[in-house]
Amino acid sequence: MTEPKSSASIDSSVETVACGLDAEALGASSIIVVDDTFVLRDRLSLAFQQRGFRVEQAGDYDEAIARFSSRPTDLAVIDLRMPGRSGLDLLISIKRIHPETKVVILSGFGSIATAIDAVRMGATNFLSKPADVDDILNAFVRGDQPQSHASDGSEFPVPSLARAEWEHIHRVLSDCSGNISEAARRLGIHRRSLQRKLRKRAPDDPGSE
Repeated sequence: MTEPKSSASIDSSVETVACGLDAEALGASSIIVVDDTFVLRDRLSLAFQQRGFRVEQAGDYDEAIARFSSRPTDLAVIDLRMPGRSGLDLLISIKRIHPETKVVILSGFGSIATAIDAVRMGATNFLSKPADVDDILNAFVRGDQPQSHASDGSEFPVPSLARAEWEHIHRVLSDCSGNISEAARRLGIHRRSLQRKLRKRAPDDPGSE
């Protein structure tokens, strides 16, 4: 009896699916999935494999560094909370080893402050769980949009903390299909606190006047 493929490195010989974003559309050929939950890791890995990626798997920081050091990938999907060192630690290490790798952080406890920290540390995007392969690939696309430039060619400043918080709240709310109770749970704040934040207007970006 042939054992199912659940090894740390998955060959990308499987026929790619005909719908949704894929490796060619993103201009990337490889991805590493790092999550201590085997079922989730294996499910995402198979889905990425079907989209044409060479897939690496790891269950924690040490395993991820060992695999990534020997076979760097174009993309990385990292769980925030794992046994031992965190996903943010891994994000920093991956960026040191291969700065060109784009990283999306996943978390079942999507606090606003952590999302902002992840992006400032170099993450392309931050997603609340549950997230499927389309959510993740779209997160890479959204985070890879060209930076806006002023008329003199200079880049606009990084959004303020208030603006980044506002955008993250509305992104999580959208992921929850407008369900305020579920969005509050994922954000780790009280439902009433979320309602107060939602009533506020979007803060202006620095230098937008």
